[in-house]
Amino acid sequence: MTNKPDPSRRCVVVGMSGGVDSSVTALLLKQQGYEVIGLYMKNWEDDSDSEYCPYRQDLIDAISVADIIGIPFEAVNFSKEYKDRVFSYFLREYEAGRTPNPDILCNSEIKFKAFLEHAIRLGADAIATGHYAQVQEINGTFNLLKAKDSSKDQSYFLHRLNQQQLSNSLFPLGNILKSQVRDIAREHGLSNHAKKDSTGICFIGERPFREFLNRYLPTKPGDMLTPDGKQVGKHMGLSFYTIGQRQGLGIGGSRDSSSEPWFVAAKDMAKNQLIVVQGHDHPALLSSQLRAIDMHWISGTSADTSRSYAAKTRYRQQDAACRIDLRDPKNAHFSFEQAQWAATPGQSVVIYDGEICLGGGIIEQAQF
Repeated sequence: MTNKPDPSRRCVVVGMSGGVDSSVTALLLKQQGYEVIGLYMKNWEDDSDSEYCPYRQDLIDAISVADIIGIPFEAVNFSKEYKDRVFSYFLREYEAGRTPNPDILCNSEIKFKAFLEHAIRLGADAIATGHYAQVQEINGTFNLLKAKDSSKDQSYFLHRLNQQQLSNSLFPLGNILKSQVRDIAREHGLSNHAKKDSTGICFIGERPFREFLNRYLPTKPGDMLTPDGKQVGKHMGLSFYTIGQRQGLGIGGSRDSSSEPWFVAAKDMAKNQLIVVQGHDHPALLSSQLRAIDMHWISGTSADTSRSYAAKTRYRQQDAACRIDLRDPKNAHFSFEQAQWAATPGQSVVIYDGEICLGGGIIEQAQF
């Protein structure tokens, strides 16, 4: 059974964000007999007190919950580490025309590295977070498993964790439903039991993405073209668009009277051209093959290329049957039984063997 209390690991530091998930994580571990310490991580300082990233309110909520549960609490600032290890990568990728997923890098570099190192210095035996995932140990190997609540499963965002990180991590919410989490919080009088879940990454929050990115990257206008070279509009800079994007293109129906919406299908960085197509299922948006780089294998052993697996090319997606051809352990070619929609360079392709997350890589190129 996953996530069973281990009497030999008594002290756990819980990353508390002020949300209901991490709050119930701390509560459950306290009930299971662990010595629990709550820790709030501040990972962003630029305009962190604005309506988009309400640091102060989140901290107050975390302190309130720690007081109700009866656990010691501290706050730590990882803003420098975040900017150096995550945000700088985020900007480089967008500038290169790719679409990164900073949440994945934040997990491997901040929440399960900088935070883990800090917790160990505090004397902790393990850390815990409110992620919906499970850890299973078999003969000394730690596997990352999907959560019981498939609608909340976050193994996709944790696929770059390694054996050392998983062996020191607990995910108490992995085998319960989100509805149960809110019920537990309400029953125990936690003030944030009905708090809205945060969406997106903190430094962007709910603000318009293009507005935020324009603070750091310059605009470089160019042409919007159809695949056959017909100009249908102007773009403000390729960095500000992603494959599959529909909103914010500034173009209506086609001049041929079609009412189908427009989607971003490709970027030509050399010519500074944005390629757009009409219709959600346009062939230019569908890829049966893709190439991935910087592959990471959670167990340290790469996939068996003689058999089929399942993979996701984006978080909110059903598992898709595929075959994997490894050029070497760090580079892979994926062939899907069914074409994948808007596979995007810079995003992650994550591999599953049933409920076990094996790892994944960064999409370099999608092929039709």
